[in-house]
Amino acid sequence: MTTTAPAVSARGVGRRLGSTQALQDVSFDLPTGAVCGLLGRNGAGKTTLMAMVAGHDRPDAGEIAVHGERPFENPAAAGLVSMVRDNQRYPDDLHLAHLLRVGPLFHAGWDADLAAEVVDAFRLPSKPQLRKLSRGQSSAVAILVGLASRAPVTVLDEPTLGLDATSRQVFADLLVRDLAAAPRTVLLSTHLVDELEGLLDHVLVLDGGRLVRDAALEDLHGSASVVLGPADAVERATADVAVLASRRVGGFLERVVEEPGGSARAAGDPALQVRPAGLQELVAALGAGDDGDRATAARPGSLTEVSR
Repeated sequence: MTTTAPAVSARGVGRRLGSTQALQDVSFDLPTGAVCGLLGRNGAGKTTLMAMVAGHDRPDAGEIAVHGERPFENPAAAGLVSMVRDNQRYPDDLHLAHLLRVGPLFHAGWDADLAAEVVDAFRLPSKPQLRKLSRGQSSAVAILVGLASRAPVTVLDEPTLGLDATSRQVFADLLVRDLAAAPRTVLLSTHLVDELEGLLDHVLVLDGGRLVRDAALEDLHGSASVVLGPADAVERATADVAVLASRRVGGFLERVVEEPGGSARAAGDPALQVRPAGLQELVAALGAGDDGDRATAARPGSLTEVSR
């Protein structure tokens, strides 16, 4: 259950990194108690935004607040956020046992029992130095720190990177169970949208540094449609609706359109297949750019299936 008070607020946030405008005019309110997916292509600005939420960086323009506190160089906000990056680096000689000992020094709410449970669940080895762990094991360590910190706002940057299917399910189960025991706000980025969609309450989609969607997950369901069929029929049926992305193979055309039901003309044409767009398809379409015929994610019943 979420409350109306935002856990994280952004107003007109901008950030330039060298010659790149990483973020531009980003504004949102992230509900307290929500699990929010921060989605978008590589380079969309996700890690930059998460770093500013965690107080590791600050915006060039605008403001970010975490439970009313500006996070950058603010001792009052230091205990409010826990973030572990997908490429988190540790001292060369640091072992898992060291990390478990120092965790409580950095996080007042550190739960040692939960940390031990995560170690067991992912079968993390104790002997190797952390820098020598595999990609998946490093992700498991990041999950350990994020969950065991019990910070009011937990930021997880690609938490399942390198994890196999079984370990990804372990992560999902741990997160759901721990949030039931200790509710808090989670902001996580992922490219495995379909797989982790069931964890999400809210979605932010970035593209080219701009926020292109900010909505509760339930509001996104059914907000866009996929129209598939002969190219001329699809073009006629979608001529008057917003087309987010297209994919053409031979004489067939698939379009993701920002219209429930695909449009009245599409729904009434027996030559066309019309279905709700999944979240993965919607995110891919929003990040496709303005490149003419743009690719969308393939699913059963999609263009790639029909054209075989």
